[in-house]
Amino acid sequence: MTPVSSRAVRPVAAPHRPMVSAVSLLVLASVMGVVLFIALRSPLKDDVAWLLYVARRWMAGRTLYIDVVEVNPPLIVWISAIPLEIARWLKVDTQFVAMPVFIAGVLGCAWWTARLLRARGGIFAESLPVFAAIGSVLLILPAADLGQREHLLVAAFLPYLALFVRSLDGRDSFNGTWKPVVAALVAGMLAGLGCALKPQYCVVFAVLECLALTRGLRPWRIMPLVAAATLVGYAALVAIVCPAYLRRAIPMALALYGATDVPFLTLVADSAMLLGGLAVATGLLWLRRRTLSDYTLMLTLVVFAATSTVVYFAAGKDWYYHRLPAAVTTVLALLLWTATELVQRRWRIRWPLVVAGLTVMVFCVSSVQRLEPDAVEALDPRLTAVDHLEHIIRANHARTYIAFSEWIALGFPVVNETGVKWASRFDSMWALKGEVWRATSDPAVAREWPIARWVAHDFIAGCPDIAVVDTRETTHYISVLSAADPAFARAWSRYRPISAFDGLVVYRRGKAGCLDVWVAAEAKQPATQTR
Repeated sequence: MTPVSSRAVRPVAAPHRPMVSAVSLLVLASVMGVVLFIALRSPLKDDVAWLLYVARRWMAGRTLYIDVVEVNPPLIVWISAIPLEIARWLKVDTQFVAMPVFIAGVLGCAWWTARLLRARGGIFAESLPVFAAIGSVLLILPAADLGQREHLLVAAFLPYLALFVRSLDGRDSFNGTWKPVVAALVAGMLAGLGCALKPQYCVVFAVLECLALTRGLRPWRIMPLVAAATLVGYAALVAIVCPAYLRRAIPMALALYGATDVPFLTLVADSAMLLGGLAVATGLLWLRRRTLSDYTLMLTLVVFAATSTVVYFAAGKDWYYHRLPAAVTTVLALLLWTATELVQRRWRIRWPLVVAGLTVMVFCVSSVQRLEPDAVEALDPRLTAVDHLEHIIRANHARTYIAFSEWIALGFPVVNETGVKWASRFDSMWALKGEVWRATSDPAVAREWPIARWVAHDFIAGCPDIAVVDTRETTHYISVLSAADPAFARAWSRYRPISAFDGLVVYRRGKAGCLDVWVAAEAKQPATQTR
């Protein structure tokens, strides 16, 4: 049912508009300055650092999903290659290009979204405050996960949502001009590429089109067709350019990635803030369903947030950045409701407004707390576990390195910062843990994916100077690898512990190498099977 507004939106008085715009831009500039400072001064996020490494290996001629294993589609690797190439041209550190590029991308989406919403009038009449609000949310909520795939995805979706709402409101009229057509084409393509980063978000398009059907709209509109065509074209490109992704990465992920799943109740507990915020947004939407002037826009944001929450729970991982699409759109919905309520109620404070404001504050405070460790390190660099590892690698003049841990940060950004060679095709031991997990329930799957033999082969071939063992984990990686391949046990016997801290034991290889005549002959067979 389309709500009928009983109260016209009262625009902000004209004399205050320049001041509002100036203050909004000052807030955004401050947020961007703080976030950029922390992003450049603190170590790269582990996933981002790994993807930059993958992109570097790919640009050097390595084959994706074979020489270097990644379970995500190749688009994020191709995107990561852009700051690498720019950094090469400018001869600067990649981090000083990657973070500004990601920030520029999300702010560009925020600016275009604000411009698209301007046609709605009311609180959207001035683009600068709207841009500042959207941009601030996109920079604050990711906290230390700036540049993650979910972060880029939700930013890419926002222009699509703005035009989608225009269609729901019956304003999707092109008036014989090409400008709206071009906007629909670009927004559809951008949203399609955003979805290509995490293909499971195709369900969001389906749910939005179900919402469109309730308003009498048909799916053969320009924007959804372009989004669908972009996804189909991307899938075809992947099949042609990166067939190993379909042949190896997807089956491997389906077989082994479940080892990192967490129980449903744990997901509920970890996402309590998101679920609470979504419940508040839904309740406020229902409360003002007949009078909210921007009901359709808020409804679209809530539907997107709810669908993204379902996608998050379906993935089964309790990683914070997986909740970003739902969290960002939930906060934007609450901010929209708050701004509309203030204007329509002539700035009279009532309990629903207090609830909305407090909920937004909880999200922001939580994000700031997540960012605090990186901020402290940026202001006062200290010897964390990762810093300690980098110091050991440099002190021992190590050229090759590996970490036996599921924690990616022990490998990346350590490799990025030190320039040491990583002695594995995997970013961490998640696949090995998955093989151990599968071996107890489905030995056939474990035989199909002999991860232990592959890791052992990479170790022997790479012969790392420094190796780290994470003793905090339940999987005893050295025992598993030694049992899977005697050649690994012989190579590992040449390592001696040199340091221990924070549950990590650091080993250094002796003067003897990993490959002798017997080991070399035995190591050739696994190398053939990995191709």
